[in-house]
Amino acid sequence: MLVVMQVFPPFRSAATRLMRKVSLQSCLLAGAGFLGALPASAQVSAPPSGTPLGTHLWLALLCLLGSGLALAIWLCVRSQRRVTMLEAALNAVPQPRQIVDREGRVILANPACQSEFSSADRTLPDLLGEQTKDIAESNDAVLRLAANACGGTADHAEIQVPVRGGTGQEAWRRVTAYPLKGRPGCVLWLVDDITAERQMERILQEEQARFVDLLEHAPIGFYSVDAEGQFLFVNQTLADWLGLPPEELLGGDRRLHDVVRCTASGSVAPYDPFAGGEDPLRGEVTLCGADGLAFTALISQDVVCGDEGQVLRTRSVVRNLSRERAVEEALADSVQRFKRFFEEAPIGIALLDPDGKVAETNDSFRGLLDRPQADIEGKPLVDLVAEDERDSVAKTIAAAGSEPSGDPTIEVRFRGGPEVVCALYVNRLEGAEGKPAGYITHFIDMTEQKKLEEQISQSQKMQAVGQLAGGMAHDFNNLLTAMIGFSDLLLLRHRPGDQSFADIMQIKQNANRAANLVRQLLAFSRQQTLQPKVLNLTDVLAELTHLLRRLIGENIELKVIHGRDIGPVKVDQGQLEQVIINLAVNARDAMPDGGILTIQTSDVQLQHSAKRGRETIPPGHYALVEVRDTGCGIPGENMDRIFEPFFTTKEIGAGTGLGLSTVYGIVMQTGGFMAVESELGAGTTFAIYLPHHALEKTEAAPGEAEVPRSVDTTGRGTVLLVEDEEAVRAFSARVLRNKGYNVLEARSGEVALEVMRDHGDPIDLLITDVVMPRLDGPGLVREVRAERPELKVIYISGYTERNLSQSLDLQGPTHFLAKPFTLKQFAEKVKEVLHEGAA
Repeated sequence: MLVVMQVFPPFRSAATRLMRKVSLQSCLLAGAGFLGALPASAQVSAPPSGTPLGTHLWLALLCLLGSGLALAIWLCVRSQRRVTMLEAALNAVPQPRQIVDREGRVILANPACQSEFSSADRTLPDLLGEQTKDIAESNDAVLRLAANACGGTADHAEIQVPVRGGTGQEAWRRVTAYPLKGRPGCVLWLVDDITAERQMERILQEEQARFVDLLEHAPIGFYSVDAEGQFLFVNQTLADWLGLPPEELLGGDRRLHDVVRCTASGSVAPYDPFAGGEDPLRGEVTLCGADGLAFTALISQDVVCGDEGQVLRTRSVVRNLSRERAVEEALADSVQRFKRFFEEAPIGIALLDPDGKVAETNDSFRGLLDRPQADIEGKPLVDLVAEDERDSVAKTIAAAGSEPSGDPTIEVRFRGGPEVVCALYVNRLEGAEGKPAGYITHFIDMTEQKKLEEQISQSQKMQAVGQLAGGMAHDFNNLLTAMIGFSDLLLLRHRPGDQSFADIMQIKQNANRAANLVRQLLAFSRQQTLQPKVLNLTDVLAELTHLLRRLIGENIELKVIHGRDIGPVKVDQGQLEQVIINLAVNARDAMPDGGILTIQTSDVQLQHSAKRGRETIPPGHYALVEVRDTGCGIPGENMDRIFEPFFTTKEIGAGTGLGLSTVYGIVMQTGGFMAVESELGAGTTFAIYLPHHALEKTEAAPGEAEVPRSVDTTGRGTVLLVEDEEAVRAFSARVLRNKGYNVLEARSGEVALEVMRDHGDPIDLLITDVVMPRLDGPGLVREVRAERPELKVIYISGYTERNLSQSLDLQGPTHFLAKPFTLKQFAEKVKEVLHEGAA
């Protein structure tokens, strides 16, 4: 029958429509009618007539055949109806659905397969495998599903697939394979788009993760315990505070009271952290961590109870108070520090109200006024300052009130107090609506600064005088060199007994006196040329004692006390004697009615820096010379000025004011220190600290006799003499020629270079002035030594060697001879330098 319906489609359609309207019985009758309608050729021949049994059997056979045919038609139509309903059901589903047989052929596919994969003939596993070829995990899942389906196992997988159009977003599919029961090898494939579901899951997961992160890592702790104190939940923050991992608190044997320090003496509920406090739901406790470090915490909690009132769990919040307590302590410390800063500030501070009245002051401010708080508080600030400065103070406060960003500053003096000069700073304290809530005033004591400014001004004056003295000394030394030098030349021809000898000696002696005056000027400005040597103070004072007795007079007793084991010092003996003589003369003048002058030496070892008057003496080993008198003493107002040049308290004509300034300059240039102590009516003591000198191998010890030098100052060699002063150059050239030297003269550095280029023979010594116009001495030496580095050089100058070495670049091995110099000194220096290293 199925074959007939397949062969005759019109019949199949008619039968199908008929079967939708009729029952099985109708189909049987239709089948019988169908047999009767068959053509004769299609019918079976009847049995022979006359045989009744055969006729009945034939009719029965025909009826049976027709009924079977009708039943087959009905079953076929019913099966076709189910297939049609299945197709309609699959077609109604918007997701791809497909049935595949064991040979991999598509039996049934809905239109969604075509729209999703652009193909209805290929199997979904093939299409998905091709689609996920670049996504290994998804491709492996498709292969696994296909293998399980072929083996008769239903399975599903969620796979990622590429997004159409390449938008970069993710697309997800749920692929399910159902093997059909009773149809071996046949598989129903389902593909569902779960992209939106996946996105929703991701959103939910992110939200859940954020919530968990908020709960776990919030800046407060959370926990829950049961009725026995067993932890049911602990967030990460609280676990970190306790120094324990959450799993140890949750799964271990620790209970609430293992981490809460309980101070109650009676029984406490295991879930109660407050140890029976007044408030059962809130309180401060002490929590103890794993390392034993305790911290204070504030716990707020609710207790969850069951229907019968039994405790189920707690909902507890923990706030760590350590930081708050630290902030509170820091704030308290800050307040205390501010209070200390205000009270102990080294400058005066006064708080004023908006009307300019004193509200609060510190100790320094009260010390400036030398008045108690009761006499200051509540009074206008302008009433506390000098009358001639009240207007300026009032204007300054008014200016600060109108311009809060300003910094008006004035100098003020207080009324009725000590003579104190202060710098006043006024700042406005901001109030509501921009109006001043008051003023804060700072008073900086400028008294010492004013004195220092005066001292600096005086020091600058001294420096200017010193520079003037140095410049004058240079010019004077050039003149004195010529005067002394030509006097020596004249004395070579006029021996004692000659009529002109006495006149020449007068010229030379007065020139030497002028040279001493120049040396005093240089000593005052600390620019004199020293010739230090190793000395023993005891020997120096012993030699000087006789002269000192004659200087101080008979009405003053001189005591010289020598210390023991005094180390050697390296000083200029003449300058040291000058220092002691000047101090002795000052002591004599301070004792017009007689007294005692004591000069005492001692050895001093300072382990730490020592403050002596205005001098700070560094630690070290010193030889101490003290010059002490019993005179009238020095008034306090003069103590800071006694070393100033030209300062004197003597009558006009009785003193120059250079004595102590010269003493101070010599001591300081020697590397020593000087201190003074005085008491009116009792006397004055000057202390001179000279550092010990460590002897070198080439130095002679004090007291050892020096080897006399040869008096023969003649020599041989070529000397180039460069001097811009005509008289000095003429004298020096004559001396050298008289001693046997070949002398080349030049009046400037440029001429000296020309002379050296024109002179073919070698030059043995270069003698040059230091300060000359255009090319100076050091510049000349640099150019000459660029070609002749071995050339010996002697610098001569009216300036000191120290001053020149600081201001000029005296390069290479050089020698120095200070002006003024005598014929003998000049000749000896030349021979010394020429024979240096000859041995």
